Amino acid sequence: MRTLFFMAALVVAIALPVTCLATMVDASLLPDGTYGVTVEKVIDSAHVTVGMVGGLEATLTAGPSVHFDHVKPADHIKVTVQKGKVLAFTQ
Repeated sequence: MRTLFFMAALVVAIALPVTCLATMVDASLLPDGTYGVTVEKVIDSAHVTVGMVGGLEATLTAGPSVHFDHVKPADHIKVTVQKGKVLAFTQ
């Protein structure tokens, strides 16, 4: 019984960190549309790394009239993406 419990605990300890890793997605592969995201990292005024529903992560690039100067990590924003570029966002 102890061996079975130990083996189950070992499997959970190994599998849990692997399942918690986010999957990085290329922003150009996202279908055009509006997404609710959480900012994970602000790289510069034109690039942010965001977390999406389902554990996906993407580094988004600002379009010509957009900048991420006022965005901070942990902010929840809605972004409108077209052809991999953020055309608009709201906080």
